Formats: sequence, C-alpha cells, structure tokens
Amino acid sequence: MIYKEQFSEIANGLIVRAPAKINLSLVITGKRDDGFHGIETLMTKVNFYDEIFIEPSEKDGIELICTGPQWAPQNKDNLVYKAAEMLLGQCGIKPRIKLTLKKNIPAGTGLGSASSDGAATLIGIKKLLDLKITSEKIHEIASSLGSDIPFFLGGPLAFCTGKGEKIKKINEKINFSAILVLSNINSSTARVYGNYRHNEKLYKQLSEKINVLMDKNRIDLIIKMCTNMLEKSCFDLHEELAKLKLRIESMGLKPLCLSGSGSVMYFFVGDEPGKIAEKYQLDIKKKTGCESIIVSSNRW
Repeated sequence: MIYKEQFSEIANGLIVRAPAKINLSLVITGKRDDGFHGIETLMTKVNFYDEIFIEPSEKDGIELICTGPQWAPQNKDNLVYKAAEMLLGQCGIKPRIKLTLKKNIPAGTGLGSASSDGAATLIGIKKLLDLKITSEKIHEIASSLGSDIPFFLGGPLAFCTGKGEKIKKINEKINFSAILVLSNINSSTARVYGNYRHNEKLYKQLSEKINVLMDKNRIDLIIKMCTNMLEKSCFDLHEELAKLKLRIESMGLKPLCLSGSGSVMYFFVGDEPGKIAEKYQLDIKKKTGCESIIVSSNRW
C-alpha cells in the first residue's frame, strides 16, 4: 500500500483520508452499568484508506454520494452524514455541503472504517470551513457518534479505554508491515459483543501483563501476545474464520491475530523484503481463496 497524506486540496474542496486501524491488543473489562462492554485496547492506524471529498454545494442541506469498490449506506445512516449534520448544527451553520465518500475499506472487518470516516468528516469540515470549535467539543461530538471515532481524531497509536472513547496517546513510533487477510465474512460488532461471555480471571491476567509492558514502553512484546478477548465469541459465530486461521497458521504464517470484533485477521511480516510478503499473499490466495493486502504503519 502507498502512504498518503491526510489532506489534499482540490479546487474549492478538500480530500480527507480516513485510515483503517488494527487492534494490537484487546481485552474486555466486563459489562458496564450502561449496558456497554468496557475495553482496554492498543490501536494503530495503517495506510489503507477511505477518502472523503468535501466541497461547498449550491443546494441547501447535506448531499452524500458513495462510490468505490465497497458498499456504504448512501443516506442519513452513514456516519459521514451524521458527523457533518451534528458538527454544522453545533456551530449553528445552515448546511450547504456535498460529501463524496470513496469506500475502499470493507465493513464488518474490525478495521474501523465507518468510525474513521466519521472522524475524517469532522476533521475535514472543520479545516475546510475554518470552524472556530474546540478540540474538546469535536471529541465530544465524536464520542456521541461512536466509541471508536475519538481514536481516529488523533493517533497514529493510542491506548483506548472506557467504551473506547478515552484516549491515551502513545508518542512512541512503531514501524511495521503486516498482511491483512480479507475473508468474505461480515462480522457484526453487536452480535460478537452480544455473544461474548466474560472471563474476569483472564481479563485481570492479560490486563496486568499488558499494563506492565505499557509502562516499560514494550509495545513490541504486547504485539507478540496477539491478545483479543473477542476472538472466541467471533469464532463461535463464524466457525469458518476459526478454520481459516488454522489453515493459514499451518502455513507458518503466525501468529495470526483478529482485529477488533473481526473478520480481518493479520500477521506481521517484519523486515522481510516486499517480494516475500507478495509470495505470502499468493500462497494465501492459492490455499484459502482469500484476498489479502500488505499494509504499513500510518504516520498520522
């Protein structure tokens, strides 16, 4: 994948890129009083992007157009629309704006694409219209739209707690290349969390170990743990994913980690030359039928 800058100015509009994320670790703290599950997760952005072209419109309201190889709702259910509507309403601005979403990142994969789109819309409209709104207010809007959205306002690496909206930025730079294995499975976050059965003892063990490593800035060792407490719930719902993981790991490509609530799984290729990573892709395609993409750590 090619690295791209966050913004590109075109005529009187602005292209904003919305990167995918992967969870380098994910533990569940248990069910909260509000019905949501608490999480502790280390997330990083990768250079796989949706793009949103934001431009003034001659018509009143918000116009949303969705293009690209992946499906996205072309209506008010889309987080791009919701983010624009809430931000402009908060600023007391009558909307006259056109948003064109190029959808490259598939939904239901644990890559956070819709959340990233929402965050990019907030950032992009603020920049294009030079809105005088504080970062704190932007974060508040993002949190109300979705738990993962605040992460995408900053980054590229952060430790997120609460429902995911409490962000601790990590300034340490990590450089990596990884292969994302794309199955044709759409994994519902709501179903995976609904199917989850909490293991308090396991949570405490994993959380303690990860926090000790965080204090020592040993992100590399956290990555090697390949921790995701949602994996069992996701695999119980999608047995074919569990079988796919076993097949790929039997090829020596491991550990294969699940991102978020799935369905994308990934493994790191380290400092190996690009041609070797491309060979891994061909092997995965030949032996499993699954497509995959090579990504690197994002810079912003």
